[in-house]
Amino acid sequence: MREPKSFDIFLLVLLALIWGSSFFNIKIATYSYEPFTLALIRVLFALIPLLLICYFKKIKVRAFQNDWKAYALIGLCNISIPFTLIAIGTAKINSYLAAMLMSTTPLSGSILAHFYTKNEKISFLKSIGIILGFIGVIFLFADDLIINEDNYVFAIITIVGSTFYAIGGLLTLKIKSKGNENVTTSTTIWSIIFLIPFSIFFETPWNSSPTFESTISLLYLGIVATGFAWLIRFRILTTNGLVFQTQVAYLIPIFGVFFGYFLMNEIITWRVIVSLIIILLGIYIVKKNTKIK
Repeated sequence: MREPKSFDIFLLVLLALIWGSSFFNIKIATYSYEPFTLALIRVLFALIPLLLICYFKKIKVRAFQNDWKAYALIGLCNISIPFTLIAIGTAKINSYLAAMLMSTTPLSGSILAHFYTKNEKISFLKSIGIILGFIGVIFLFADDLIINEDNYVFAIITIVGSTFYAIGGLLTLKIKSKGNENVTTSTTIWSIIFLIPFSIFFETPWNSSPTFESTISLLYLGIVATGFAWLIRFRILTTNGLVFQTQVAYLIPIFGVFFGYFLMNEIITWRVIVSLIIILLGIYIVKKNTKIK
């Protein structure tokens, strides 16, 4: 791994920009597409560049071989469930709020890692960061203009979606020796297998009449925010390592707030800004006191 250069920093910011922009596009896509179908189309488009990577790098995809149960479980917990829950939640809350709530993944991940890993125990400073981060979330819930009785359930659903990302990450650690490209491709294939019957039987997408705007947003989510973004992520991981790549967590909610305010005309209150600062500070403390291996 090498020290980040100007182009590496550019790629990291670009990745955060793309992922930060995904939330307002999810919002627009939900105007016409149901959550299972939305998630399904996203991962279908994401699978294309993954298969191309494996083909050109001559990497064998082992989705249905000995470790298929692990790939299936990760595909369910790390892709199918969170993609669906985020779509359900974002449909009823501000897009920037979804980005902020999703940024709690490192916080919930640290709590889970304390109980389910040997080397990631919660230290005093890390506990301060976790508590601080969730104080930011609680402060956000106190803003009745943003979260109220009409949508607080959907805000909670979004947080649950982010927690499943953390669960999926922990499960992935168990098979990290199987290769990043193989694991990502195999789990994506299994996520598609899980999503297809739910989309067909519960949403009958062939009966929908999506708008042009929603379709463009969904295509963006699949091709750019999932497929192309994963290519950038692969490049950063292989060139600069996981520690550098995780810094994207600080930028995503900032871009999410920016896009929500300027493109979606969503209301930004002083409580939102304060909450964002508190959450990011909590994440910083947690990551500063976490050894990523």
